Amino acid sequence: MQAENSTPAGHPEVRHTEVSRPEILRAVAWDAPGHPPVLRFSTGQNAQATDIPLAPGVRLGFRAINAGKWCLGYVKVHDETHRDEIVCQQGSAAERGYQCGPCFARDETRQMHDSHRGGQVPAGLRKYLSQPHWLYVATFAGGGTKVGTASKLRQWQRLAEQGAVVAQFVATAQNGTAVRILEDAVTRDAGLPQQIRSAAKSAGLLSPLSDSELTKINTEHARRAKEVLESPYAQTHPLTAGQFDPVAQIWERPALADLVASPAEGLRHAYPNALLEGAHGFELLSLSGACALVRLLGDPESPQFVVDLNQLKGRALEWGEFESVQPTVQDSLF
Repeated sequence: MQAENSTPAGHPEVRHTEVSRPEILRAVAWDAPGHPPVLRFSTGQNAQATDIPLAPGVRLGFRAINAGKWCLGYVKVHDETHRDEIVCQQGSAAERGYQCGPCFARDETRQMHDSHRGGQVPAGLRKYLSQPHWLYVATFAGGGTKVGTASKLRQWQRLAEQGAVVAQFVATAQNGTAVRILEDAVTRDAGLPQQIRSAAKSAGLLSPLSDSELTKINTEHARRAKEVLESPYAQTHPLTAGQFDPVAQIWERPALADLVASPAEGLRHAYPNALLEGAHGFELLSLSGACALVRLLGDPESPQFVVDLNQLKGRALEWGEFESVQPTVQDSLF
């Protein structure tokens, strides 16, 4: 399997600052419609992101070098399309999420979530927030539904990376401040959360609801969200009045997610082996966000397993011809 370094056309340019560090998984990234998702990681002394494209039949063999989580550095935003991803200068362990304390303090992307509440906004981030944004309602395999936002340039990617199964955009706003005020209003008045836990997404894929059931759930939540957009609060708030338009635009799920997001013909199981211990080897069948449907390498009779690759984010990994130890609970699975 050959790693690729290309950036899809139209994808925001990312510049990387080089410093010595081990191989670290940075993300399961969906960069653009029509392009395969990738495992994106930094290797050795070269902090330039290296990509492994993901598609049905791709074989992934790895082991975690240790159970610790590395700092992924911080981001400095320049404008709508340019940002610097700066590798942790100390090569530190992560302390808060995927960052050490100093990198967490320097990261400008976290400030965008409080920009509409009067927080300080650096000049580059202010330019980023000035572009149009979308408000969406996304439903996941188990029926859990959230409200969220996406910038103009990442409208499709945002939902693909999150692993939505059914989603629709309910408004377009002129800037990132207005859309986040609307998002908070939908959470407050329609009861929609702004986050669905990774564990809940993965669990839902073990026995997904049908597309028709999920569409019904999503449609009802979108209706309630639109009622909030029509409310006096949204229509007269000084930062949203005249700054948004309701829309009804269906998001198109990536084809690679269809198998895992559809009701299973047979049993599916949560991958029982600890990803941070020992060796693992999978053949990829389907992918929704960072949740993969796989079967074990070296076992033609392997059942299908759902594995959350997000568990490997920030981990140092060794790639090779590794295979999973046959799960000790496999007999009881049937």
